[in-house]
Amino acid sequence: GVDWEAARARFRPQALAAADERDLYQSINAMLDLLDDGHAAASPPAAVRRQDARYARRAVMGMTLMRGDAPDVWTVERVRPGSPAAAAGVQLGWTLASIDGRPWSPDVETYEGRPVRLALIDEEGARHETTLVPQLMDGPEPFTADDSHPGVLLLTVEQFDQGLGRWLGQELDGLPPDVGVILDLRANPGGRLWEAESVLTCFLPRDQVWATRTGRTGRAVVLRASGDCGGRRQPVPNPVAVLVDGASRSAAELTPAALQEAGRGLVVGEKTPGSVLIAQESDLPDGGRLTLSRADFVTVRGVRLEKRGVTPDIAAPRTLAQRRAGQDPALEAAIAAL
Repeated sequence: GVDWEAARARFRPQALAAADERDLYQSINAMLDLLDDGHAAASPPAAVRRQDARYARRAVMGMTLMRGDAPDVWTVERVRPGSPAAAAGVQLGWTLASIDGRPWSPDVETYEGRPVRLALIDEEGARHETTLVPQLMDGPEPFTADDSHPGVLLLTVEQFDQGLGRWLGQELDGLPPDVGVILDLRANPGGRLWEAESVLTCFLPRDQVWATRTGRTGRAVVLRASGDCGGRRQPVPNPVAVLVDGASRSAAELTPAALQEAGRGLVVGEKTPGSVLIAQESDLPDGGRLTLSRADFVTVRGVRLEKRGVTPDIAAPRTLAQRRAGQDPALEAAIAAL
């Protein structure tokens, strides 16, 4: 429904007049915002390199930033222990006002040993200025298992990346049926649809329908639990809970919705944002990447999750103070429920 001729007339001159990469991508993304689609975006080359190397050893400041409602508002979502950001006292919930005197943007790159000047704003509006020296750190593990909580196995999934289904099947293999399984999908941006199907195959009867995907041509495809759960042919019988929050997106919304509708798992935490369209990525000539949605989803019960999200069975919001103190009411609620 967008008038693309008018959009071209408006944004092409801005793109041609861009003084640098940042201005160019701001123009492109301002145009893509006309789609009102959380998946539609153009990532500059620096952001693509960072994304592709997210699990590799690289120079980091040690904080994960989450974009807010305004284009230039980025909030500290995580601070990595032992990182330069942690040593500088950067806190969860602070807003990054600038880096080296400029607003933060995905085009910013950091280099080992090269200091960066940060200005951050806390929740009271106070300004904190510090200088960090990025250091080489190993990347995080994409999937981790924690059996330190009695009676449950906590499986944290950072993203639906290749190999998730096989890994999950291996972790569940031999697990006593009375041990509860908790999938932590908080701050998970989604990823590969095939891996979401594989996760569901671990818990739902094989070939059970869990959603319908409709492409731009109008062709509907029924999605079934037919993925790769580490070679398992039968789903595990263990009780299941899924942790979600306002940063669980895409496959991290489809998965809990399918388990919830099937009566196979409890969803615990905070309502998800409703950003579930399946996207296709295209490389751009300068090393950037264009992401555009190409299909929509409707659940078995006919619910369109886009712009609606998943409502938890058990609401367990987590305050900023609780996060800073290491308290986790959602995890506690899931353990209690299981």
